Amino acid sequence: MRIGIITSGGDSPGMNAAIRAVTRCALDRGIEVVGIHEGWQGVVDGGDKFQPFNWRSVGGILQLGGTILGTARSEDFRKPEGRRKAVRNLVNADIDGMVVIGGDGSLTGALLLYREWADHLTALAAENAIPAKKAKNPAPFRVVGLPGSIDNDQFGTDMSIGADTALNTIVEAVDKLNSTADSHQRTFVVEVMGRRCGYLALMSAVATGADWVLIPEEEMDSRWHYKMVDALKRGRAAGRRHDVIIFAEGARHSDGLPIKADTIVEILKQRMGVEARVTVLGHVQRGGTATPFERNLASRLGAAAVEHLAGDDPTPVMVGLIHNEPKTTSLEEVVAKSQAINAEIDSGNFEQALALRGRSFADSLELLRTLARAAPKQDVTDRGRIAVMTGGPDAPGMNAIVRTALRIARNEGQDVVGARYGFGGLAQGDVQAIHWMDVQGWINLGGSELGAVRHELTPEEIGQIAEQIKKWDLRGMIAVGGMETYKEVRKLIDARERYPELRIPIICVPATVDNNLPGTEITIGADTALSNIVDAIDKIKYTAGAAHRAFIVEVFGRRCGYLAMAAAMASGAEMEILAEDGINLDLLQKDIAVLRSGFAAGKKMGIVVMAENASPYYNSDFVRRIMEAEAQGFFQVQTTILGHLQRGGVPTAFDRIQGSRLGAFAARRIIDEIAAGRDQVLVTGIQRRGVVATPYDEVMEDFDLEHERPKEQPFMSWRTLADTLAKPAPSVEE
Repeated sequence: MRIGIITSGGDSPGMNAAIRAVTRCALDRGIEVVGIHEGWQGVVDGGDKFQPFNWRSVGGILQLGGTILGTARSEDFRKPEGRRKAVRNLVNADIDGMVVIGGDGSLTGALLLYREWADHLTALAAENAIPAKKAKNPAPFRVVGLPGSIDNDQFGTDMSIGADTALNTIVEAVDKLNSTADSHQRTFVVEVMGRRCGYLALMSAVATGADWVLIPEEEMDSRWHYKMVDALKRGRAAGRRHDVIIFAEGARHSDGLPIKADTIVEILKQRMGVEARVTVLGHVQRGGTATPFERNLASRLGAAAVEHLAGDDPTPVMVGLIHNEPKTTSLEEVVAKSQAINAEIDSGNFEQALALRGRSFADSLELLRTLARAAPKQDVTDRGRIAVMTGGPDAPGMNAIVRTALRIARNEGQDVVGARYGFGGLAQGDVQAIHWMDVQGWINLGGSELGAVRHELTPEEIGQIAEQIKKWDLRGMIAVGGMETYKEVRKLIDARERYPELRIPIICVPATVDNNLPGTEITIGADTALSNIVDAIDKIKYTAGAAHRAFIVEVFGRRCGYLAMAAAMASGAEMEILAEDGINLDLLQKDIAVLRSGFAAGKKMGIVVMAENASPYYNSDFVRRIMEAEAQGFFQVQTTILGHLQRGGVPTAFDRIQGSRLGAFAARRIIDEIAAGRDQVLVTGIQRRGVVATPYDEVMEDFDLEHERPKEQPFMSWRTLADTLAKPAPSVEE
């Protein structure tokens, strides 16, 4: 079998990771690969646009932005005669199928090619443009699409390749604007991409704490600008020093005409007397290196695309990420439903378009409306208080959880207090009231503004907590943290017979960089830590390659290998050493032999990602000395322990958005628990069916106490893919 790969339409970060995964997974199966340059136009042009790929063709491209294959819009391919040329070139190159990485237009073109394939073959054979035997009883042309679009506007996937990177680019830019806007009490209008989809505008508004958002899916009545100005005025009156308005380029007036930045600026000047500044981010949103999430997403989807092509089902499909798993959806359905959303927007059926985007999109819009309020919709009622705390080691995104939980609860009239430094602070009475504007600006702060430290409660302190519950009239608790926090909650549960005051609902929210908690597929903080690790490895690669070195990079994770596995796959590391595997000297020597042969064949660098507790006996320095002893002079070995750098910096967009979702869910659920008079202890989590709450005891049954990690870890299924992608190039390649 021989397959072609193209990237078409607008480029998006992560396309190179997809190209690499498709190429290496195909070659590993014995499938030949042809990289076709310049999208569908390259398929039409043929000739030197078709480049046979080998293992080395996709080496060193993982961290590169854009696409090494190039991309172009093709007017020729839109016409039947252009598609006929494309078919002729594909047939003459003996290509049996294609992986098409792109957006709606690119995948629509792929579907057209599939539908017309047999007709084009017949016509080409009649013209003697291809051998007649190739038109007789032809096999269906195999087509698999991968969603490549920063707009995240395609049906059949929760995330498209490029969207996470673009979102983080926007968030970083708005963070910087927030700094100068706050200094000068300015108003900024930020235009982001999204011709028919408001995903980037909406999610960046949630992630940055923006004060207003305008998106194509939301219907604008004739007085939309009055509502916006009134809301901004209330915010200033409440003490907000600046305003940020984010709008998608496809946002429209009620009459269907596009909303322009200059229009917003003029409205603000006339009705508020402010000189607003406009920032149009433009194509910077497409640029730069892909995030680790993006690289791993593209790699997983690329591998799944090869699986489908190598199988028996000739149905043209798109492979997308649905509930964190690669899933196929027929290309017919993908194209039809993606176009249906666009048609609803163009027809002014905004309510239907919003519904087609899905529940998560609508919920995020409703969440933003609450978070952006200048004050809660109702005053505090006489329902006691909820205590919010962050415990254990801090994790990026904790502040997003607390900020959202407070505002959601206060918006419903529920009073909230913060216990500083977790359960230890609560025992000592270090409790403070938190008001609506107190959390303004918390969304992009790392660490925890409430304080988060490791602390083991003593029996005496448990009694003191019972006293504080009575003193502050606490009706519920939201405890944010990692396994240390979960263990302290266990102590409170066990002490309920002795202290009836502890019989209040408690909700645990998972926040730790280690991603080692049960009841959730991902913890808040892990994405930021992964980003920090991969950023460091990308930089290490430059010095490693200059001196023929292998670097052992030790990362956090306790006894959970998530960070090591995800970082190895996202950085293209040659080896990963996980706590789940331990260190076996025989296997280590075999891995070193592979690394040594790679250097002997011309390899310039090697990266080994090692989990901090991969072995109770052998540390990273021991592994370094073993590698040096076996290197036989082909390479040097250095060790880098990243340490607390992994916790540092501002949270990624993912941790801010998912932290906000969990904080909102926890606040709403605990209010319901209080109203129902229940005293359940629940654990929130992000699972395939969405954000859920599971009884504490049920969750802990799925926890491996000895190794302090969940019994089932979905990321371990990535192992085969990571090892395939990291294989050295064959010694002889055609």
